[in-house]
Amino acid sequence: MGNYKFIDLFAGIGGFRIAFESLSAHNMECVFSSEIDKFAREVYKHNFGDIPAGDITKIKASEIPDFDILAAGFPCQPFSYAGRLEGFEDKVRGTLFFDIVRILKEKRPKMFILENVKGLKSHKKGETLKIIEDTLKQLDYTIYWEILDSYDFGVPQYRQRWFCVGFDKEIYFEFPKGNQRGKVLRDIVDINNNDESLKLSQFEIDRINFHFSSNEVRVKHDNSKYAPNTKKGKYGIYSYLKPDNTLRFHIGDKAKTQIQEAYYSSLDSVAPAIIASREPKLWDLKRRLSVEECKRLQGFPEWFEFNVSNVQAKKQLGNAVTVPVVRAIVDKMIYYYEANIPIKEPEQLILELKC
Repeated sequence: MGNYKFIDLFAGIGGFRIAFESLSAHNMECVFSSEIDKFAREVYKHNFGDIPAGDITKIKASEIPDFDILAAGFPCQPFSYAGRLEGFEDKVRGTLFFDIVRILKEKRPKMFILENVKGLKSHKKGETLKIIEDTLKQLDYTIYWEILDSYDFGVPQYRQRWFCVGFDKEIYFEFPKGNQRGKVLRDIVDINNNDESLKLSQFEIDRINFHFSSNEVRVKHDNSKYAPNTKKGKYGIYSYLKPDNTLRFHIGDKAKTQIQEAYYSSLDSVAPAIIASREPKLWDLKRRLSVEECKRLQGFPEWFEFNVSNVQAKKQLGNAVTVPVVRAIVDKMIYYYEANIPIKEPEQLILELKC
């Protein structure tokens, strides 16, 4: 196994770095990181001992140490078509993806891994993804991308994300399948945590109790407090306990397929994706998840600490990558890179892998 140096762009609180450094057999060393959010930078420094460089748009590629692997969970900014000039740079300039491109172009690392939301696949009817693919291929990288769900990698969270990997040579690659489904929130939740600050509002508790006091499968709630010209006032609020043991509240507008208004998990269900503006809530414990529980939901290790407010901590975790997913991908990247398996016809490849 060789030694690998990597850089951590749009680093957040270091989810990529945790995943890389946990692969101890590959001797991973982070030689550069960049993050613009001041709270994320504080948490990163607290856990890793170094402060990420700031705004990546202000950093020259020549100032970055040489490295083998680039990691970046880049923000999906709208791609500008204003220039419409020849050359791939004109289509990505003005976006943060351009900063990845210019660094790849100058530093020419062996590999890279990129992460983004699932919606990138269909953004602008696929035009954005096509630009990304064409741009990376014009840099002479062999690329592969896939949508992976965190739930397949041992955490009780449905979180689908787009991952793209690239190699500086033509080799075969296959994403990890993930075969660790089955975890539920009970596996990560401390049922003895009675922190009052995590308690749901009385309004939420009352309507959860009202749902379970009813004998109806689909429970209609009082909508008299909503203005009659609003969707809630016009169509009403309903709740339904789904077979997966999640409690969903929705607006009864059938023309809009009953718009979801609230989502509550339980100890025996799986959480929706934690995002910066939303943390999972439990209807059976009538509370939100704690920071420690959100940490486990993202596969962060117990030793990882936050030196910012709980609000900031949950926001940063919502923006983070799920550590076990990244670890599995990077492990596969290195395996295939070192194995140097050429791209072949599927039948021939299957035969060789079985031997």
